[in-house]
Amino acid sequence: MSTTDPGSPDSSPDAAPDSSGALLGPADIRELAAALGVRPTKQRGQNFVIDANTVRRIVRTAEVRPDDVVVEIGPGLGSLTLALLEAADRVTAVEIDDVLAGALPATIEARMPARAGRFSLVHSDAMRVRELPGPAPTALVANLPYNVAVPVLLHMLERFPTIERTLVMVQAEVADRLAAAPGSKVYGVPSVKANWYADVKRAGAIGRTVFWPAPNVDSGLVSLVRRAEPVKTTASRAEVFAVVDAAFAQRRKTLRAALAGWAGSAPAAEAALVAAGVSPQARGEALTVEEFARIAESRIAESRIVESKGAGA
Repeated sequence: MSTTDPGSPDSSPDAAPDSSGALLGPADIRELAAALGVRPTKQRGQNFVIDANTVRRIVRTAEVRPDDVVVEIGPGLGSLTLALLEAADRVTAVEIDDVLAGALPATIEARMPARAGRFSLVHSDAMRVRELPGPAPTALVANLPYNVAVPVLLHMLERFPTIERTLVMVQAEVADRLAAAPGSKVYGVPSVKANWYADVKRAGAIGRTVFWPAPNVDSGLVSLVRRAEPVKTTASRAEVFAVVDAAFAQRRKTLRAALAGWAGSAPAAEAALVAAGVSPQARGEALTVEEFARIAESRIAESRIVESKGAGA
């Protein structure tokens, strides 16, 4: 992982520059791509935003503030990056592509030189990022590649607890799943795990024509505001997520059956569910993250009782 110099942390914030014409339009994107020999790849889910109004809309919807330190995943050629630099104090972009990572700092310097010192680049796979240069991030704003959107989002929320607000653009279907409430047909693992960290809601729709190449699916914006207080539980995140994964691995089955492997047996699963105040005949799609946490807690408590009895035998 390599980084560019984020600039002196002690320097006072630059005055907001007149960035008229600094954002990238369709001709700019194609010109940059041609100069770099870049063609968007399906393997990395690359669809570059080519509409300046769209990236400004994303920044407004994200409620980026002048004191925000924003992390962006997959900046590509820099469309959203430049719009974020207009509004935030600092922007750190994480890019896996060698060519795009190499070119982005020069694009920032050329199109928005007054803000270049407020930009940092991390050349890395986002799933491998464990730290970021400069001040701790306060916001995450990104056009996430469709094929890795959920794991990347969850990794960043887990790894960087200072991220208070997140706005991501993802495939519309993924947006629906992330923002789904219990009882919805699309409520599942992404819904529960995202809700562990944040209050989640749909924040708008994005058409296909603002991308190059145009995807064959619509996109949606998802807003995540970190919970003021974490889920109250004595179980760890990993323990709760293990219950969630087991419950939805066989989502058509009752929780008594779906959690049998996780608990060790169907009777043990039923005991954990009853102790948590959850019907053994319920299904995972009906439960809140708090209820999943109670199930994890009850199983942990039962295991401790068994262990203590064994130790006293």
